[in-house]
Amino acid sequence: MSERNIPLLVTTDWLAERMDDPNLRILDATTFLKQPAQGGYYDVWSGKDVYDKGHIPGAVYADLLGELSDADSPFKFTVPHREQFIEKITDLGVGDDTFVVVYDQAQAVVGAPIIGSDWASRLAWQLRYEGFENVAVLDGGFLKWEKEDRPISTEAKPYSKGHFTGTRNDDLLATKEDVKNAMEDDNVVLINSLSPADFAGESDTYERSGHIPSSVNVFFGQHSDQDTLQLHPEEQLRETFEKVGALDPNKKVITYCGSGIAATWNALILNQLGQDNVAMYDGSMTEWANDKDLPLNK
Repeated sequence: MSERNIPLLVTTDWLAERMDDPNLRILDATTFLKQPAQGGYYDVWSGKDVYDKGHIPGAVYADLLGELSDADSPFKFTVPHREQFIEKITDLGVGDDTFVVVYDQAQAVVGAPIIGSDWASRLAWQLRYEGFENVAVLDGGFLKWEKEDRPISTEAKPYSKGHFTGTRNDDLLATKEDVKNAMEDDNVVLINSLSPADFAGESDTYERSGHIPSSVNVFFGQHSDQDTLQLHPEEQLRETFEKVGALDPNKKVITYCGSGIAATWNALILNQLGQDNVAMYDGSMTEWANDKDLPLNK
């Protein structure tokens, strides 16, 4: 039987102890994002080449950009149709009798000293959204695994196809309409997960700059130690989110970012801290800023 009720985040030690479990599925979600030197919308590309050069033994590559997003959407990383997701994720071996650890090999932004496993948390969020709960993100990701001189492989051996029967959990996803309503609702905490500069409207990444009215800024890149690569102690994380009222059990939290990636990292940490009423705005600033009828503050 597969291990059940695994933690939301697991350590490299935890994973290493379970590498021989036949029900374990390890997914490498590496994707790369870079801000163009001349400004404007970011460049994004697959991490498959990096995966091919070396990955955690047994891991298979999960293509967030190409196979696990809606190719017909005008925005990158939009949630795909459920049928598409299930087809691709079961091809990677994920099924009802498995447990999954997701990691990535990327710093959040190429060339920037930001540590966080937001690509991994995006895939973990998508799995939970489609009804698969037995998934964890590897704290510190591949960078920590490699730093500890643990084994690395270039072999790409597929798992047998999985059988997936989970039910979609719509409570995990927020729409543009949900966010519009949240702006006037004191019972909802809107969290902008981007950098303070993005929040203040000092960048030109999106069609328009600024932040959604009533939202507060909790930068996703501040949660991990740059040396150990691990998350900061729980007390420090709790203090960060308590300051903005996000751990109030009577409130709902909606996280957003640029394209629904970094926002899943904040959402995961909130869940880890006990806040279960968290949704992620999938369209985030990419969608919001493109609708000129919607307000932005600076």
